[in-house]
Amino acid sequence: MTDLLASLYPWTKSLHIVSVIAWMAGLFYLPRLFVYHAEASKPGDSRDEIFQVMERKLLRAIMIPSMVSTWLFGLLLVMTPGIVDWGSIWPWAKAAGVLGMTWFHHWLSLRRKEFVAGTSDITGRTFRIMNEVPTIALIVIVFSVVLKF
Repeated sequence: MTDLLASLYPWTKSLHIVSVIAWMAGLFYLPRLFVYHAEASKPGDSRDEIFQVMERKLLRAIMIPSMVSTWLFGLLLVMTPGIVDWGSIWPWAKAAGVLGMTWFHHWLSLRRKEFVAGTSDITGRTFRIMNEVPTIALIVIVFSVVLKF
Protein backbone atom coordinates (compact mmCIF):
# COMPACT_ATOMS: atom_id res chain seq x y z
CA MET A 1 0.00 0.00 0.00
CA THR A 2 2.80 2.44 0.85
CA ASP A 3 4.44 1.84 -2.55
CA LEU A 4 1.16 2.69 -4.25
CA LEU A 5 0.77 5.88 -2.21
CA ALA A 6 4.34 6.89 -3.01
CA SER A 7 3.84 6.33 -6.74
CA LEU A 8 0.57 8.30 -6.69
CA TYR A 9 2.03 11.15 -4.62
CA PRO A 10 2.11 13.81 -7.42
CA TRP A 11 -1.51 13.01 -8.34
CA THR A 12 -2.67 12.99 -4.73
CA LYS A 13 -0.92 16.29 -4.01
CA SER A 14 -2.38 17.89 -7.15
CA LEU A 15 -5.91 16.74 -6.34
CA HIS A 16 -5.47 17.94 -2.76
CA ILE A 17 -4.44 21.42 -3.94
CA VAL A 18 -7.36 21.66 -6.39
CA SER A 19 -9.77 20.56 -3.66
CA VAL A 20 -8.39 23.13 -1.22
CA ILE A 21 -8.74 25.93 -3.77
CA ALA A 22 -12.38 25.03 -4.45
CA TRP A 23 -13.14 24.75 -0.73
CA MET A 24 -11.46 28.08 0.04
CA ALA A 25 -13.44 29.78 -2.73
CA GLY A 26 -16.64 28.66 -1.02
CA LEU A 27 -15.39 29.58 2.45
CA PHE A 28 -14.69 33.10 1.19
CA TYR A 29 -17.87 33.51 -0.87
CA LEU A 30 -20.59 32.05 1.38
CA PRO A 31 -20.06 34.56 4.22
CA ARG A 32 -20.15 37.36 1.61
CA LEU A 33 -23.52 36.03 0.40
CA PHE A 34 -24.65 36.01 4.04
CA VAL A 35 -23.66 39.68 4.37
CA TYR A 36 -25.92 40.60 1.44
CA HIS A 37 -28.63 38.21 2.61
CA ALA A 38 -28.68 39.73 6.10
CA GLU A 39 -28.64 43.31 4.82
CA ALA A 40 -30.80 43.19 1.70
CA SER A 41 -33.67 40.83 2.44
CA LYS A 42 -36.32 39.86 4.93
CA PRO A 43 -37.49 36.30 5.62
CA GLY A 44 -39.89 35.17 2.90
CA ASP A 45 -39.29 37.96 0.38
CA SER A 46 -38.12 37.26 -3.17
CA ARG A 47 -34.50 38.18 -2.45
CA ASP A 48 -34.50 35.83 0.56
CA GLU A 49 -35.52 32.98 -1.74
CA ILE A 50 -32.84 33.85 -4.32
CA PHE A 51 -30.12 34.04 -1.65
CA GLN A 52 -31.23 30.71 -0.21
CA VAL A 53 -30.93 29.01 -3.62
CA MET A 54 -27.46 30.50 -4.19
CA GLU A 55 -26.27 29.55 -0.70
CA ARG A 56 -27.65 26.00 -0.91
CA LYS A 57 -26.05 25.36 -4.31
CA LEU A 58 -22.70 26.77 -3.23
CA LEU A 59 -22.67 24.70 -0.06
CA ARG A 60 -23.93 21.42 -1.52
CA ALA A 61 -22.41 21.46 -5.00
CA ILE A 62 -19.02 23.01 -4.28
CA MET A 63 -18.16 23.35 -0.61
CA ILE A 64 -19.17 19.95 0.78
CA PRO A 65 -17.61 17.89 -2.05
CA SER A 66 -14.43 19.97 -1.97
CA MET A 67 -14.15 19.72 1.83
CA VAL A 68 -14.56 15.93 1.66
CA SER A 69 -12.00 15.61 -1.15
CA THR A 70 -9.59 17.94 0.68
CA TRP A 71 -9.77 15.69 3.73
CA LEU A 72 -9.53 12.50 1.65
CA PHE A 73 -6.48 13.56 -0.37
CA GLY A 74 -4.92 15.20 2.70
CA LEU A 75 -5.20 11.97 4.69
CA LEU A 76 -3.72 10.04 1.76
CA LEU A 77 -0.79 12.48 1.77
CA VAL A 78 -0.35 11.98 5.51
CA MET A 79 -0.21 8.21 4.98
CA THR A 80 2.37 8.53 2.18
CA PRO A 81 5.78 7.52 3.56
CA GLY A 82 8.32 10.30 4.01
CA ILE A 83 5.91 13.21 3.57
CA VAL A 84 5.15 14.20 7.17
CA ASP A 85 7.68 14.57 9.97
CA TRP A 86 5.50 14.28 13.07
CA GLY A 87 8.41 15.47 15.20
CA SER A 88 8.11 18.92 13.65
CA ILE A 89 5.62 21.61 14.58
CA TRP A 90 4.32 22.23 11.03
CA PRO A 91 2.01 19.19 10.65
CA TRP A 92 0.34 20.02 13.96
CA ALA A 93 -0.06 23.69 12.99
CA LYS A 94 -1.50 22.64 9.64
CA ALA A 95 -3.88 20.22 11.37
CA ALA A 96 -5.06 23.04 13.67
CA GLY A 97 -5.68 25.26 10.63
CA VAL A 98 -7.61 22.51 8.83
CA LEU A 99 -9.71 21.82 11.92
CA GLY A 100 -10.42 25.56 12.16
CA MET A 101 -11.53 25.66 8.52
CA THR A 102 -13.71 22.59 9.08
CA TRP A 103 -15.31 24.20 12.14
CA PHE A 104 -15.95 27.36 10.11
CA HIS A 105 -17.52 25.32 7.30
CA HIS A 106 -19.95 23.76 9.78
CA TRP A 107 -20.62 27.13 11.41
CA LEU A 108 -21.60 28.50 7.98
CA SER A 109 -23.82 25.50 7.37
CA LEU A 110 -25.68 26.18 10.62
CA ARG A 111 -26.09 29.86 9.69
CA ARG A 112 -27.61 28.79 6.36
CA LYS A 113 -30.16 26.67 8.22
CA GLU A 114 -31.07 29.74 10.28
CA PHE A 115 -31.70 31.74 7.09
CA VAL A 116 -33.89 28.91 5.78
CA ALA A 117 -35.86 28.86 9.04
CA GLY A 118 -36.13 32.66 9.04
CA THR A 119 -34.44 32.84 12.45
CA SER A 120 -31.09 34.39 11.55
CA ASP A 121 -30.26 37.35 13.76
CA ILE A 122 -26.60 37.71 12.81
CA THR A 123 -25.75 41.07 11.29
CA GLY A 124 -23.93 41.71 8.04
CA ARG A 125 -21.12 43.24 10.09
CA THR A 126 -20.66 40.00 12.05
CA PHE A 127 -20.52 38.02 8.80
CA ARG A 128 -17.91 40.48 7.48
CA ILE A 129 -15.78 39.90 10.58
CA MET A 130 -16.24 36.11 10.42
CA ASN A 131 -15.15 36.21 6.77
CA GLU A 132 -11.60 36.68 8.09
CA VAL A 133 -11.53 33.22 9.74
CA PRO A 134 -10.62 31.30 6.56
CA THR A 135 -7.92 33.86 5.78
CA ILE A 136 -6.26 33.25 9.14
CA ALA A 137 -6.51 29.48 8.72
CA LEU A 138 -5.12 29.75 5.19
CA ILE A 139 -2.11 31.75 6.40
CA VAL A 140 -1.38 29.22 9.17
CA ILE A 141 -1.66 26.28 6.77
CA VAL A 142 0.38 27.71 3.89
CA PHE A 143 3.21 29.02 6.07
CA SER A 144 3.31 25.75 8.02
CA VAL A 145 3.57 23.59 4.90
CA VAL A 146 5.94 25.80 2.94
CA LEU A 147 8.29 26.82 5.76
CA LYS A 148 8.06 23.47 7.61
CA PHE A 149 9.01 25.02 10.93
